[in-house]
Amino acid sequence: MTIVINMRDGLDERKVKIAARFIKKGKLVAFPTETVYGLGANALDKEAVIKIFHAKGRPADNPLIVHIADFEQVYELAREVPKEAELLAKHFWPGPLTMVLPKKENVPNETTGGLDSVAIRMPSHEIALGLIKASKKPIAAPSANISGRPSPTLAEHVVDDFYGKIECIIDGGETKIGVESTVLDLTTWPPMLLRPGGLPLEKIEEVIGEIQIHPAVMGKEVDLAKSPGMKYKHYSPNAEVVVVEGKKEKVREKLKELIRDLKAEGLKIGVMATGDFYEADEYFNLGESEEEIARNMFKALRELDKKGVDVILAEGIEEKGLGLAIMNRLRKAAGYKIIKVQ
Repeated sequence: MTIVINMRDGLDERKVKIAARFIKKGKLVAFPTETVYGLGANALDKEAVIKIFHAKGRPADNPLIVHIADFEQVYELAREVPKEAELLAKHFWPGPLTMVLPKKENVPNETTGGLDSVAIRMPSHEIALGLIKASKKPIAAPSANISGRPSPTLAEHVVDDFYGKIECIIDGGETKIGVESTVLDLTTWPPMLLRPGGLPLEKIEEVIGEIQIHPAVMGKEVDLAKSPGMKYKHYSPNAEVVVVEGKKEKVREKLKELIRDLKAEGLKIGVMATGDFYEADEYFNLGESEEEIARNMFKALRELDKKGVDVILAEGIEEKGLGLAIMNRLRKAAGYKIIKVQ
């Protein structure tokens, strides 16, 4: 039995206490953050954390992000907190930035994927913060989707994946950002970007200077994942996804050509792009701004999948600002099936 708690009108202190009781009892609660919905459990309870991996079908070596509501909690989880972490927290917390730090022994290996580091962030969503405060526990929470599926930006997406499998889902409406947090490794110098996300790399560099970019961000295979999203197939619908990249006019021409050719093969074609493609069987207009595209991307993948398309053609965008995170997710969703046009 799964209870769905409606908090679309904002944080309700009485209702959030109901959800917090599940966390305290070692149960799972899906809840909204400003990025995507998370599937949460007490980060310091290894048995509760194991339930997250079982529910998602997530590999045990894929670390979780620990969510906190107060900066002082960092010192309870990390054995070293460099001045850069304090500076970044001052600028960007609460918000979509995760920092990887050396972990203390009280953080179970199950939470960190067996690593000696822990990924920590303070979300800005009032319901997420309210749940952490009411449970009085740091909450480990990957995205609330079956492992490998598109991340959830609506409670309906969580219901599709987990209804009847977890104890509680908090419906807080649509998430604001739509892509997961940016993950920055501060156990190395210079710091290293492990996953692009809701906080653009350029903004971080304005505060602490140059940052290395891990090869996994650009699609290289890795043996050891220090962050979610570095290893394994991610964000994929059932339909085949193909990303078309290049100059906008050429991309649009190529998309129309692909629609004609694939439909001639008898395939049902969906398109997600910054505009309407009436030639496709189904289309999803992502909007024009980076913020709109980020917010709509995972929803587009899920909705086109529900409409039974065989192939989803996705328009690539420039890799600046949120574009780096958007393209990282789209390429992974496509299993790196990419067509580049000049």
